[in-house]
Amino acid sequence: MDLAREEPINDLEADEMERQPLGDTPLRERHVYRTQYQGMVRQKAYIFDGCGNFYHKEWDLAEGRGNEFCWYHVELPKGNEKLAQSAQYLISVLCPPLKLQDILSLVSNGPFCGHVDGALVFRVNSPGPPSSEFTFRIAARVTENSVITVSLGRVPRLGFSQIGQSLLSEIPRVESPSPGSEQKEGAGIVIREHVLEFLLTMNHSEEADNPVPKSVSNLVVHIVDTHVDHLQDVLTKLEMDLDSVELQLDKGGFALKKQMLDDRRFPKMHLDLQRLLQVIAHGEQVFPRVKEKCSSKHWFASEDINSLEELIGRLRRLKDNVGFIANRVTAIQAGLDSWQAEQINRKLYYLSFLSIIFLPLSIITGVFGMNVGGVPWTGQNAPELRDGFRNVMMLCLAMLLLVLLCFCFPALYSRVAAWQRIRTVGRSWSLNRKSFLKRSVQNGAVQDRGGYLRI
Repeated sequence: MDLAREEPINDLEADEMERQPLGDTPLRERHVYRTQYQGMVRQKAYIFDGCGNFYHKEWDLAEGRGNEFCWYHVELPKGNEKLAQSAQYLISVLCPPLKLQDILSLVSNGPFCGHVDGALVFRVNSPGPPSSEFTFRIAARVTENSVITVSLGRVPRLGFSQIGQSLLSEIPRVESPSPGSEQKEGAGIVIREHVLEFLLTMNHSEEADNPVPKSVSNLVVHIVDTHVDHLQDVLTKLEMDLDSVELQLDKGGFALKKQMLDDRRFPKMHLDLQRLLQVIAHGEQVFPRVKEKCSSKHWFASEDINSLEELIGRLRRLKDNVGFIANRVTAIQAGLDSWQAEQINRKLYYLSFLSIIFLPLSIITGVFGMNVGGVPWTGQNAPELRDGFRNVMMLCLAMLLLVLLCFCFPALYSRVAAWQRIRTVGRSWSLNRKSFLKRSVQNGAVQDRGGYLRI
């Protein structure tokens, strides 16, 4: 742990170490790539005294002592970097004292919860393009006196700030969108309209209103809570966008619907919902296991166990909401598909109308354009040619009757079969009736003779 507190290596020392053989270089001197990706990742380090106070500290990855505990957070860039590039970022930041297996357990994709080198490690990293708004990655390494977290991009409400710096501490006045930043006028504060719309999509307060954790268990609950709030924010924003799209479809015309179909807006939205559903499913797999493993720790409070249980319930409700929104997207897409089919049917109706107009003309031109003798009004009255037109017309009529018979044969067959079934049923009913009457007469005769009636 003393190795993590040493001063950064300057460029001269790095050049000297590069000239030395690798086998003669100590472990702490091999770490010359700590500043290789400087500025690519954001680092935050806090120390908590356990009494509700926190302070910023140096990035030395040291653990707290006594009631104190530390929190180190790394924000990976939200770009198009590969997974191996993200791993190199973490290696340059967290190694040492973390080992390679610790770092790989934090940066790998998929759900995970287990103990790595005696520390509890859990992650909810969804695969997908890192630049997408629906790709969530958050992982944590928890010990008794320190927590190390890794996230993809900024997670809202994850950090802490002063109460006086909160935008929600004053009553603002909304200003229409215009160039420039926020301006203070008088005793109030003026905010842009799009900022207010962003605040309406949030399901939580700002970072300044976060309660400061007093234990590691409070901090773990805070990390999981911010992850669930982030999912809720994205889902709320998506639902508001869907409401606006529905309003546009109600007021829009042909051009708007055609553009939405060409842009494949709703299939893309459905894919985003499936990604979000995958993230929620990962949380449902990981967080119950986190609760089970933390319940066996003596430093994890029972109240925080109950808080984790409530967060798991929130995840299940979020999953139901995602299902509802997916059904809405499917219904809107089905409406657009039916509208497109109606437009196609209308165009086919116009084509059919044109074909009705030109069909008699084509028949007339076909009849009088035949290269046979005997066509009326053509003067072909030679005896050897006058029967050609009649024979061709009789042949066309026979072919027409044959085609009509092929089309009408199934209906005729079904009618004949139904008639035969009705006749068979009627015949069997008449036979049963005659036999019943015959038995009735015989039974009457038996009764007249004083015999027994057969039951």
